[in-house]
Amino acid sequence: MEVATPEPCSGGNNSLTDENNDSDTDFAPSDLGTKEYWEDVYQKELETFKDIGDVGEIWFGEESMSRVLRWMEKADIPEDAAILDIGTGNAAFLVELAKHGYRNLTGIDYSPASIELARNVLKMEELTDIIVKEMDFLNYQEELKCFDVCIDKGTFDAISLNPDNTKKSKTLYIESLKDALKDKGFFSITSCNWTKEQLLEKFSDGFEFVQELPTRSFQFGGKTGNTVTTLIFKRVI
Repeated sequence: MEVATPEPCSGGNNSLTDENNDSDTDFAPSDLGTKEYWEDVYQKELETFKDIGDVGEIWFGEESMSRVLRWMEKADIPEDAAILDIGTGNAAFLVELAKHGYRNLTGIDYSPASIELARNVLKMEELTDIIVKEMDFLNYQEELKCFDVCIDKGTFDAISLNPDNTKKSKTLYIESLKDALKDKGFFSITSCNWTKEQLLEKFSDGFEFVQELPTRSFQFGGKTGNTVTTLIFKRVI
């Protein structure tokens, strides 16, 4: 049984393809964007893990990991590529990456409970070579440089909902991402708040759009839209 963890979605990405989306539109502030909220969530998941061994929620479901892994295989990402999982949570994605042969893996999260949970999960999976660190990605540190691939599933969404300085926080995120990635390194982002067009605008400076990964779509009134968007970018100098 999984512990239900609310995903940082405000509903902003439930848009139809022919709507004119304002790329500068932000969302109403929410507790989902605060460190205190996620510390409480992961503390409860940590307690549940210790009680019954349940690792907790897989953000956006297993398919969200599978679609990125399929892209990595097609893109010939080498098994020794340096990969950063931004907002690693319970380290579920790190576990899947390791199972697919990737061996140079790092996960970061600003929640101490998340990192404790991640370390417990990795120990259970006998994946103790994977590095996990308690770190706020917005406060970039030199030690994070030179990754070949950075992966985000919902972290940028949560940052976008932070009640304090959300515009500044998004700017800091993008600057940290630029610093963390090698030139021509790849960035995978999965969002349930931002549309493709909005993400293309947000990451227009310093990044080149590579492709959109197919996600489930919905139809309403003869129009088609997506509840989740996954895009791949490449870092360019």
